[in-house]
Amino acid sequence: MVKMGIDCIDEYLDLFEGKKCALITNHTGINKDFISTIDILKPITNLIALLSPEHGIRGELQAGVKFDSYYDDSSKIKVYSLYNDTRRPPREVMEEIDVLAFDIQDVGARFYTFLYTMSYAMEATKDYGKKIVIFDRPNPVNGIDVEGNILDLDNRSFVGYYPIVQRYGLTIGELATLFNQEFNILADLHIIKMEDYSRNMDYFKTGSNWMLPSPNIPTPETAYVYLATCVFEGTNMSEGRGTTKPFHFIGSPYLKQREIIDELEKLNLEGVRFRPVFFTPTFSKHKGQLCKGLEVVITDYQRFKPVITGFIMLDLIRRNHHEFEFLPPYSKNGKPFIDLLTGNSYLRENKYNINQIKEIVMKDTKKFEKIKRRYHLYD
Repeated sequence: MVKMGIDCIDEYLDLFEGKKCALITNHTGINKDFISTIDILKPITNLIALLSPEHGIRGELQAGVKFDSYYDDSSKIKVYSLYNDTRRPPREVMEEIDVLAFDIQDVGARFYTFLYTMSYAMEATKDYGKKIVIFDRPNPVNGIDVEGNILDLDNRSFVGYYPIVQRYGLTIGELATLFNQEFNILADLHIIKMEDYSRNMDYFKTGSNWMLPSPNIPTPETAYVYLATCVFEGTNMSEGRGTTKPFHFIGSPYLKQREIIDELEKLNLEGVRFRPVFFTPTFSKHKGQLCKGLEVVITDYQRFKPVITGFIMLDLIRRNHHEFEFLPPYSKNGKPFIDLLTGNSYLRENKYNINQIKEIVMKDTKKFEKIKRRYHLYD
């Protein structure tokens, strides 16, 4: 079994000795015995504040639910919300502490918001002259494979803040190091490394139990399909929220289900098959409506190319359905959500055909692979 960063805390206690600490975490911040990082740090450090990202400190909230500060029932420590208008640690915490710690499991995808909760925290520690400590965890879709287009900063947002690709192939600690150096955050950053981890491991190989990092990523398999189907969040298609298989299912009342599956199967995409499904979401898009859909079935995790698979699915569905729409911006003068998810506007604008988009993805993938190798902490 891989020892997570928090399992190695005893070797790094000097980072916390005599210091006031705050911790950014959620329900995924646990050790191998399922003990919360909160409960581990409280008796051995001067832990004075907790900071919670989207979904709450114990993972009790659905996506997009805002919340105010409150006291954690178990530890009795005050919890400050990071899922608010600023999404940054508040001044009252940063002025009081010496060390800000971070322990959250990510999912290996650029558009997962916990990455930017971390980077905003790094920026705050730089601004206030504090130390930041990252407890490292595995990349659940492995630390080798890279795929995607590099985000255009014109489409910068909380679902894509830095010019990286969708599948970045780094652990959360390695990614923090990349952010810190490549994008000149220059925080006083310390990584508490894992033990017995190698980069070719996906989550299945770590020997660890999966703790769903958010309500709609219930399994390690979902982390793979999320890289493909998250783009449908920017459309009027359901991405399976409100079903038992979010992101595995996509669909809508209007989908020409069999035709799309037949077209996808003709392409012989590596590592993936598609099957027809019917579902009725209990919340989110098309709530209470019967949707004709398809399930993304991964047959080979090593050969599956989720990002380009998602782009191909979206392209086929758009071209074959006049009912298909991209969602409008969430705010006045904002960018369409699809542009924020894909990191560009050319996919929405239909500027390139799918083969040209494949070329862009291949070029950006190779470019990012060279950059990310500089930040490997594990073999």
